[in-house]
Amino acid sequence: MAAHFGRLRKGATTTAVAAVAVAALSASQAPGVTTDDLGRQAAGAAQPSGDAKTGGAGGGATGDSPYYTDLPPLKSPNPSPSASPTTGTTVSVGEAEAGIPATVLDAYKKAEAELRSSKPGCNLPWQLLAAIGKVESGQARGGRVDASGTTYSPILGPKLDGNGFALIADTDHGAYDGDPAYDRAVGPMQFIPSTWEWAGRDGNGDGKKDPNNVYDAALAAGHYLCRFDRDLSVQSQMNAAILNYNNSTEYLNTVLSWLEYYRKGTHEVPDGTGTLPSHSSNSDPGASPSPTTPATPSTPSTPRTPSTPKPGGAGSTSPTPKPPTPSSPAPSPTPPTPTQTVDHLEDANTGKLTATAGSAFGTKVVVRAESKASKGVAKVRVRFTIIGDTDATFTGGESVATVVTGSAGTATAPALVAGEKTGDFTVRATVVGRVLGGLDYTATVTPRQADTLTRTSDTALTCVPGGEFADQVELKATYKGAVAGKVAATATLIKSADDATENDKGPYFKDADGKTIRTLTDLTTDADGVLKLPKLYADDATGTFLLRVNTAGGAVLTVELKVAAAAS
Repeated sequence: MAAHFGRLRKGATTTAVAAVAVAALSASQAPGVTTDDLGRQAAGAAQPSGDAKTGGAGGGATGDSPYYTDLPPLKSPNPSPSASPTTGTTVSVGEAEAGIPATVLDAYKKAEAELRSSKPGCNLPWQLLAAIGKVESGQARGGRVDASGTTYSPILGPKLDGNGFALIADTDHGAYDGDPAYDRAVGPMQFIPSTWEWAGRDGNGDGKKDPNNVYDAALAAGHYLCRFDRDLSVQSQMNAAILNYNNSTEYLNTVLSWLEYYRKGTHEVPDGTGTLPSHSSNSDPGASPSPTTPATPSTPSTPRTPSTPKPGGAGSTSPTPKPPTPSSPAPSPTPPTPTQTVDHLEDANTGKLTATAGSAFGTKVVVRAESKASKGVAKVRVRFTIIGDTDATFTGGESVATVVTGSAGTATAPALVAGEKTGDFTVRATVVGRVLGGLDYTATVTPRQADTLTRTSDTALTCVPGGEFADQVELKATYKGAVAGKVAATATLIKSADDATENDKGPYFKDADGKTIRTLTDLTTDADGVLKLPKLYADDATGTFLLRVNTAGGAVLTVELKVAAAAS
């Protein structure tokens, strides 16, 4: 990592070295770490430090750039369960170091989910990405990212010019790092340009691969760690992956320390409020600080003109003035991010959310992010979450969707698609990166319906006493002229057209045990709207009997059944 938050003082050198020593000591018990005959630590099964694809000097993804050596607190996060006002889910709330900015945390978890699908054998934990993100960039400078996950200013490492660092001449003509002479590590996960050229990924779906975007960088880091068919649940293979990222045993120990810490509990904090590290492996005060845009220094005060010697004196003069000391650079005020200016969410004329099972909702949830002055705030990430006992999803099959507000401050959730479960559920809208109250919308899934039932055959249904009907009753359901598939129905042998109670004589069905039943429930039409009833049997009673079928939506059909003795 090469991004610093200011030049280290000389006194910080000792602190940084001490931190590295503590890291090495505390991690010496880490699985897979051994000691050679000279007392130096080594990690087993490491890949060669040179990048296999680029052959560049300096190992791994970062070119072995500097990184932050701050260690996690010795005390466990000791998380306590709490409902997150942002996501509505249970999270752990602990000390400040365990807090990860909302957008950065979302990027790590999305990368883990993608790798779980594309490379399930890798077993990548998002906490490993968080540990690397911590030591490489302090979680993107404490979460200083916009709604799409891009850092507000580039995070750049020092020139890899061989002066205290690896020597890597320019490979990208300054396209990624702005330096046409030497490469620099770039972005929240500190990729050197030559590695990003082939390892870069589009993690936020905007069609670009930007090393300064935390979604892109986290996904790229995940794929980089999962190379060589590694299984990161095996400690030696995880060690190899980390060393391949930055070939330093101290780096390995520091990352493993943060990994263990984050595994014990983390919590989401608003973007821009994450804790910032202060100690770097680059502890030489003479080394170049991070080439982030410096604040404009104040103008040095003008030195006073020496006084003229007083007459009559023995050559006495006023004391020679000391050279003026330039003022310290005045820190530039940090403007609030769009997310930080949001005061509340307002509904933006969302209509009634109702759909029939299996169909798309005709109305979408629309909200507006507003400031205290009730003005719309653009470029804010709004998270929509489906809550409740339902199989409804957003288009694409997800139960959570994140949308960036437009110029008017509005965000429209993807279309809802009803599943087969009927009833009510909730769609919750919250602002990502802010602890604000959300908006809840009730959505209703109604049963599939049919308004018409017809027989598929006009053959008379007849039987002799004590026999069975040769033909089974088959019906077709439609709704507004269209096939009504998967519609619930019931069938009952009734006493008469005016008395719909169950008959106690005449035709009957049989249950699984062969017992007589005259009412069938839990019937459903097939995908083509067809409903075929089980076989009918007759007892000794003769005459004309009625079978009535009802469906959800109000379709009703009464079918005649005749039982008569056979003609002699």
